Amino acid sequence: MKKVAHAFALSALLAAPALAQEVKIGFVTTLSGPAGYFGQDARDAFNLAIEHGGGTLGGAKINLLVEDDAVKPGQGKQIADRFLKGEGVKLFTGIIFSNVAAAIVPDILEGGGTYVSLNAAPSELAGKECHRNYFVMSWQNDSLHESAGANATRLGYKRAFLIAPNYQAGKDAIAGFKRFFKGEIAGEVYTVLNATDYAAEIARIRASNADMVFHFIPGGAGIAFARQYAASGIKLPQVVSGASGDAVIVKAVGEPFLGTAVSAQWSSDLDNPVNKKFVEDFQKKYGRMPTQWAAQAYDTALGIASALKANGGKFDQAAFRTALNKADFQLTRGPFKFAANQHPIQDWYAMNVVKDAGGNFVLKLDQKILTNHTDVYGKDCKM
Repeated sequence: MKKVAHAFALSALLAAPALAQEVKIGFVTTLSGPAGYFGQDARDAFNLAIEHGGGTLGGAKINLLVEDDAVKPGQGKQIADRFLKGEGVKLFTGIIFSNVAAAIVPDILEGGGTYVSLNAAPSELAGKECHRNYFVMSWQNDSLHESAGANATRLGYKRAFLIAPNYQAGKDAIAGFKRFFKGEIAGEVYTVLNATDYAAEIARIRASNADMVFHFIPGGAGIAFARQYAASGIKLPQVVSGASGDAVIVKAVGEPFLGTAVSAQWSSDLDNPVNKKFVEDFQKKYGRMPTQWAAQAYDTALGIASALKANGGKFDQAAFRTALNKADFQLTRGPFKFAANQHPIQDWYAMNVVKDAGGNFVLKLDQKILTNHTDVYGKDCKM
């Protein structure tokens, strides 16, 4: 009976009794290249939420306009400009990479639009450059990697070697890990975004006196790094955030990734009704395990649905902002609310890469490592 009640509540959130209007949502995301599966998972999960609502979110019929930014800020700007001026879009989401977000989001906000992030959340937009029409449903970039720093400390490591790509999210990653890691830094290196050859970095790891490696190398590049690292014969354990240890990376790398410590705000085996339904239905519809990119997109759709429902299925910017800030929804990740800078306050979890009974390499929930955690930049946000 309880499961049925929760399912009814989810359906009631996604769909209201009567359709009020069509709402266009500009979904600018990454669908191609080494990290193309991020955007593909996000798009598919967002569409699943719309399907759960009978073609609506919160009573509004959704016209989802999806286009590929190909991790090119200029291309993303062109798409957003066309959506704003040519399509009359006022509500946006979908961006995966922070360099693209930095190029697009200010234009959307200056053009009178609202942006609800399902992934990228660069530090500058969380602090002094915060905006009343900018919301983040995923995490602030640093926070994702603060969880890895806290996890590495919990596991007793003393000297860490750090690797990240040389762009805003990579810098946020290193800063976040350092903020919560209590040990020493044995080495630190920035790579080209989406590099394919990590021989030089692996040589530096070998020469260091580290007792663990933290790397933020997402997508296909992360798979390449993990395979090359395994082939090198280095045995130093890896402690990473979910961006470098999602379900796709774990499956692709396989045996060499066993025992890797991963942390994120979501896990596929979190025990709550919204998550169980999401994971089951995503697998049934798309034939694959959802990643955190999918879960974040589904949660973003639930947040948007709650704000649209509060205004009778219509998009009114001021009313949408007020309703979304109330965080009147249940998500796949469990407890959630917004801080004053409209970034998440949420729990973070440790997971381990294991082999299940069927011989599949999967992420298994270990324990909660941070409770009601938020970012450090909110104090500088003045709305």
